[in-house]
Amino acid sequence: MTTPAIEHVQAVAFDLDGTLCDSVQDLAAAANATREHMGLPPLPEHTVESYVGDGLANLVHRVLTDSRDGQVDQNRWEQAFTFFIRYYREHLSVFTRPYPETEAGLSLLKSLGIPLVVITNKNEVLAAELLKQLHLADYFSLILGGDSLPEKKPSPLPLLHAAEVLGIAPADMLMVGDSANDILAAKAAGCLSVGVTFGYGDMTLLSQEPATKPDWLIGSLPEIYENLQPQKAQDE
Repeated sequence: MTTPAIEHVQAVAFDLDGTLCDSVQDLAAAANATREHMGLPPLPEHTVESYVGDGLANLVHRVLTDSRDGQVDQNRWEQAFTFFIRYYREHLSVFTRPYPETEAGLSLLKSLGIPLVVITNKNEVLAAELLKQLHLADYFSLILGGDSLPEKKPSPLPLLHAAEVLGIAPADMLMVGDSANDILAAKAAGCLSVGVTFGYGDMTLLSQEPATKPDWLIGSLPEIYENLQPQKAQDE
């Protein structure tokens, strides 16, 4: 895929799960602890992975029903959600780690003086705590979770809010993510969308549909820096 014109980038926004870090093992452990608590058998890790991306409230519905579109009654959901959040908060980074080149990519971008933000559908408190535990929090000027604003991705609202806080035009911000929600939010906000090929989403599949086709595909975060600094990269 041709790299778009990105010489005017003034900020970079990142999704969290499946983009900055691989968190499926801990999410699956929390999901199956919750299922056990509710008298249900465990789910395979890859099944839980397919349910990630639309916030923890939706994840709990999906985990209880073993269906992407499943819904349970409010009382049962509240009981399970309370347990899930407590368990997950206590086991945020048992297995979760940044992807191999995450910190290198963030360091390179930070060296350019470009503000970096996290826009995730994970609850803000959990996202901030996870970034702290992974020693990544200091790279970011702003962390927005799925409960920070009235709407979450694929709504453009979190991206528009981030751009407003940073005092830049949405067109001057990149949105980097692994899912349809990230690309849809970027397109709706007027940001350039960058899809990572190593996350949970199937970028090959998403790229086949105009609505979810990212402007740019990358296999590692340092590629962003290399394309923002083409002359520098060539010199080196």
